[in-house]
Amino acid sequence: MKKHSLVVGTMTWGCWGSALNNNEMANRIEGALELGLNRFDHADIYGDYTTEFEFGAALKQSNVAREDIELITKCGIQMTRGRANRVKHYQYDSKYIIESAERSLKNLGTDYLDLFLLHRPSPLLDTEQVGFAVATLLDQGKIKSFGLSNFLPHQVDSIMRFAPVEANQVQCSITHTDAMYDGTLDQAKQLNVEPMAWSPLGSLFKNVQDPSVARIREAAVDLLDKYDTDLAGLALAFLAKHPSKISPVVGTTKLDRLADAKKGFETELELEDWFILLEAAKGARVP
Repeated sequence: MKKHSLVVGTMTWGCWGSALNNNEMANRIEGALELGLNRFDHADIYGDYTTEFEFGAALKQSNVAREDIELITKCGIQMTRGRANRVKHYQYDSKYIIESAERSLKNLGTDYLDLFLLHRPSPLLDTEQVGFAVATLLDQGKIKSFGLSNFLPHQVDSIMRFAPVEANQVQCSITHTDAMYDGTLDQAKQLNVEPMAWSPLGSLFKNVQDPSVARIREAAVDLLDKYDTDLAGLALAFLAKHPSKISPVVGTTKLDRLADAKKGFETELELEDWFILLEAAKGARVP
């Protein structure tokens, strides 16, 4: 069954953001579970390849049992920070994919990953190499499921010839709706692939001078009272309305904001209110 839930993003837990210490990370893990949120999204590159290890240490210290949470991570991006690479690039030979999964297992202090993603498509990606690596990891029980991140529909189709794709994590928000029009979410619904949305709040709080953001904020004024939520919650409700059952990856490190995000995500927008927000985002009525 396809999942449909908020996912706790860890990209800014380490040195790429809040630089939480061990105790603070353990507190966030426990607090997320108390809110009913048990899925944690990682990538090997986060924190210049340090955040997975820090999270693993915090998980060990916490009062949370491994079987009570789901760990998601990604591989494939080779950065010049944290590794001796001359240029940023993507690497997806089967040996590297397997080694990346095993490295993440060690860093996170677990013997299996609930979901393992290829981080970004590469022009040199060999789908047969991917298929071999995924089959090996599944057979060995090192991953429970496999998915992709930032892959377009034709790229998903290509991978699915050799490996079972169960999720695709893409950029999607009220200010970035491409996935609603380019076939990404249509394909996810058709193939029962879980669509996960990174940056689910889009540019609502990053570029308040942008005309589309200004229009959304204006349109949201009456809706905030109607639905008893804040702007972030309204943006998550906008995604939750989509029939493909999007799972947003929420990156806040504040538990109170995480609670508000969960409340917003569980809010059911009326049909016309959803289109009021879409019209504001696009700056034009639907055709």
